[in-house]
Order: sequence, then structure tokens, then C-alpha cells
Amino acid sequence: MDWPSILDIGAGLGALLVGLGIFVAMLALARLLARLRKTLDEVDRQIAGVGAPIVEALGHVEGISATADETLAKLGRAVGALESIAGSVSSATSLVREAVSPAIVNVGATLGGLSAGLRRLVTGKSAKDATPRS
Repeated sequence: MDWPSILDIGAGLGALLVGLGIFVAMLALARLLARLRKTLDEVDRQIAGVGAPIVEALGHVEGISATADETLAKLGRAVGALESIAGSVSSATSLVREAVSPAIVNVGATLGGLSAGLRRLVTGKSAKDATPRS
């Protein structure tokens, strides 16, 4: 045997060992993927079992949110009505104040005039002539 034949046989055996190593690695990968498939199948089965209660819970949440929306709409209408009433009361208060204020001033002026007249009648002096008391 000469060196080129030995090198050819060595290269062939090396390629065979590399191929055998790849084969063993692929077998290990196949086992890993088979276990992973079983695990994912189990996860899918468990998720399918949980799906129905989740859908039911979401249905309840949707009902609750619809009720909350209706309640908020009612509250909005009630607040609008209260604002309208407050505006009406404010207008009424302004009208009453505008109607009563001149009357109060007139009553005050009338009482002032009456007291000045009575003082002049009783004492004979006007408010300007009165001496301050100490």
C-alpha cells in the first residue's frame, strides 16, 4: 500500500465517522422533538379545557361592561338634568335678588326718613344739629 491509498482510506473513514456522528446527533434531535411534540399536545389539551371557562368569564365581563355603560349614560343624563335645575335656580335667585334689593333699599330709606322725622318732631333738632353723645 502506498500513501495515497492510505490517505484515501483515512479520508473515507473520517467521512464515515462524521456521517455517523451527524446521524447520532439527528437521532437525539428527533427524540427531543418527539418529546416536545407530546408536551405541546398536552399544553393544547389543557388550553382547550381552560378555553370554555375563559369564554364564559369574558361573557360576564362583557355584560358587566354593558351595564356599566348604561349606568354611566343614566348618570350623564341625571347630571345634565341637575345642571339644568341649578341654572334655573340660579336664574330664579338672580330675579329674586333683583326684585327684592330695591325694595330693601326703599324700606331702609323710608325707615331713615321716618326716624329723622320723628327725631325732629320729638326734639325739634335735625340730625345735623344733634350733639354727639360721649
